[in-house]
Amino acid sequence: MTNSPENTRLLEPARLGGLDLPNRLVMAPMTRNRAGADGVPQPIMATYYAQRASAGLIVAEASTPNAVGQTYPHIPAIHDATHVAGWRQVTDAVRAEGGRMFLQLQHGGRVGHPDNSGLTPVAPSPIALPDTVHTPSGHQPSVVPREMTVDEIRSTVADFAAAARNAVEAGFEGVEVHAANGYLLHQFLGQGTNRRTDAYGGPVAHRIRFVVEVVEAVVAAIGADRVGVRLAPGLTVNGMDEGDTEDIYPALVDELTRIRPAYLHVVFADPDAPLFQKIRAAWPGTLIANPVLGWGGPLPADGGRLAGERLLEAGADLIALGRSFLANPDLVERFRAGAPLNEVRDKHLMYVGGEEGYTDYPTLERVAAAG
Repeated sequence: MTNSPENTRLLEPARLGGLDLPNRLVMAPMTRNRAGADGVPQPIMATYYAQRASAGLIVAEASTPNAVGQTYPHIPAIHDATHVAGWRQVTDAVRAEGGRMFLQLQHGGRVGHPDNSGLTPVAPSPIALPDTVHTPSGHQPSVVPREMTVDEIRSTVADFAAAARNAVEAGFEGVEVHAANGYLLHQFLGQGTNRRTDAYGGPVAHRIRFVVEVVEAVVAAIGADRVGVRLAPGLTVNGMDEGDTEDIYPALVDELTRIRPAYLHVVFADPDAPLFQKIRAAWPGTLIANPVLGWGGPLPADGGRLAGERLLEAGADLIALGRSFLANPDLVERFRAGAPLNEVRDKHLMYVGGEEGYTDYPTLERVAAAG
């Protein structure tokens, strides 16, 4: 099945902060587990991202700002000089192909394990993840995280700012603060994961405080034009239970509007959802929307093109696609030509090392050359 080779707004140029983008397609951050055990990006990651440099913007996969924030094995990091050097190889390769990259900063919070980081995970409250955690020896029961002290909260804010500076040193145009998908910042937002009674828990104004402080610190470190924030209103992945979603996000967006990062990135955005419409109406800056394409199921044959166009009509400025870019390094050209798309292979290949299911997806040019 092919996509209609019609003109689409997805291929129009756009502007983001200080960047001119050749199209409105963003390669969403996707965990691929190809870094070294020490979090250092490997050369194969440079190949992978350079193959996809035609995206208007690449947001590179979640990288930890400190050791205790590590989630799973072979997740990249950005908290020491070896990480900076490893990522520099990646950004150099992408820039050589004409691409632009932000780096997502993610602290796992309770989504972690001592067998991965060597440390007991930390979280807003000592409430364990209700799922197992992938470790080098397989899936293991989660552990009860240690409740963060106020001093640890402050030092973590500083770690995010330092990680942002490292990312710029590594050649990234900016960073995306990950406040979604059930990781640490999202855990502070939810009533089910945040039972604190101090200035970081309880009412909405307190539960959004940590996210606001992190974004403020990162903006102060590298400038608002270099910073994005990822949000996932109502998402229940990783055991999240926000409780008062309709109150959290308007309050958080009001605070972020004051800080003015370059963009908000809304995960699994539904153009018909009242909350998405409220966020669009309240947010004066660039809005990246990641369409609902089915969690874990097959991709639509058009790779999300029609869903992306609907979100643009609903007010989004840029469209983030994940698995479509994973399986189609030349997704932009395929959309332009109305060409058929590669299907995502075995899901297991997303999270294991090596070229298979990573750098070996064929491009249209390669298929043509093979006859």
